[in-house]
Amino acid sequence: MLFITGEYATASIRVSLAAVPGRLPMLWGKAVAFGLTTVVFCVPAVLASFLAGQSILSAKDLDIGLGEPGVMRAVLGSALFLTAVGLLGLGLGALLRDTAGGISALFGLLFAPQLVLALLPESVSDAAYRYLPTPAGAAVSSVHQDPLALSPWTGFALFCLYTAIVLGLAAWQLCRRDA
Repeated sequence: MLFITGEYATASIRVSLAAVPGRLPMLWGKAVAFGLTTVVFCVPAVLASFLAGQSILSAKDLDIGLGEPGVMRAVLGSALFLTAVGLLGLGLGALLRDTAGGISALFGLLFAPQLVLALLPESVSDAAYRYLPTPAGAAVSSVHQDPLALSPWTGFALFCLYTAIVLGLAAWQLCRRDA
């Protein structure tokens, strides 16, 4: 998120927009650079976290290997989900042009819907839960599927759709407003 909101805060976004002909290539370039950098660092970090956790769990005979069904998908899916969350934050930052507002919107989008859903009748909340951003995206990072959640890749695809919508709105707004 700071990838773009920091430029708005210091007005250096004007230099970025002047250096790149057209506004959209600048936004897409930032999204690609951020996404690739994040996934490159997230994969080893998540793998290291998994291995560290397994070393602790093995003392209690609770460990599982990377070859077990769904484990490698969960490890790689976690890295992809974290990258998608970062891209969602980038989109919100570009849309709102404010770091505090973008962070608040990101946390609100990721966590508030579950809180609101908890206030509704269980039949409604159970039916809607799987389509919320966090449960949908996090489905790919779990080895054991939650019966209320979407299938792993379907849930992740839905989260990517939410991210694409926010990035699309940010692109639309970037073309309509001055820096």
